Amino acid sequence: MKYMKSQMQQLIKDNKELHTRLKELKAEHGLEKNNALKALYHSEVADGGKYQLAYQALDQPKK
Repeated sequence: MKYMKSQMQQLIKDNKELHTRLKELKAEHGLEKNNALKALYHSEVADGGKYQLAYQALDQPKK
């Protein structure tokens, strides 16, 4: 599974909990949005994370 900024942004847009977590990461660690997105991806999505299936579903073609 590969990090894609557009998919990560869509996932956050669709999930209020992730949106809140992104804001917390930016504030706590003084990260810019792009770096906070990557950090959130690695902590919550990649390698069996809580939101991995939702992220992968964004990669599926629309029917």
